Amino acid sequence: MRNTVFWTGLAGSIIFIAISVWGGLRLEGYNFIRQYISESYATGIQGSELLRYGFMISGLLLASFCFLAPIVLPKSKLIKTGFWGIGLFYGLGTLITGIFPCDLGGNPNIEVASLSQIIHNFSASLTYMIVPFCMILIGIKASHWTKGKNTALITLVCGLIAAVFVLILFSDPFSNLKGLYQRIIEGSILFWILYMAFYVKRHSAR
Repeated sequence: MRNTVFWTGLAGSIIFIAISVWGGLRLEGYNFIRQYISESYATGIQGSELLRYGFMISGLLLASFCFLAPIVLPKSKLIKTGFWGIGLFYGLGTLITGIFPCDLGGNPNIEVASLSQIIHNFSASLTYMIVPFCMILIGIKASHWTKGKNTALITLVCGLIAAVFVLILFSDPFSNLKGLYQRIIEGSILFWILYMAFYVKRHSAR
């Protein structure tokens, strides 16, 4: 089981990172600092279907990692709640944003947005509001693990970084730095998932 948890976390994270980078590099004029990740596979962009499938696969793998991880980690309702929250809102949220891409330009204005854009925005907003909180919950409980001191610290730091930049992003979704803010949030979450995947591989439940 530990190997399954490890590989779903590793593969899900690597696929997400790879297609996020490739999606931007393949578009002339795309700016990683000023544009959202989803703008690289928006409705109407040629070849965006492959990217969308990639995010769907990544989302399913990340959800599987989060749903399975509590089985091999120290037993705790708080840990299970935190991981399941991340699985539902980050893993399945990534799947949903792949199924429902944003409009061209990543339009956040609900008054003129398509249904796909509205679903995309709603899913992404829930993800960013809930996932950092779940990470912080896990970090608090991980401090009680026999070999969890570093894990607790890393989890809390990643959760807090994500939370701070969610607040910054939500305060100005039209900012010229919105792409950077989003990537810091995503990077914090994915770094933590990778760390936890390797933690699971190294340690049994204790």
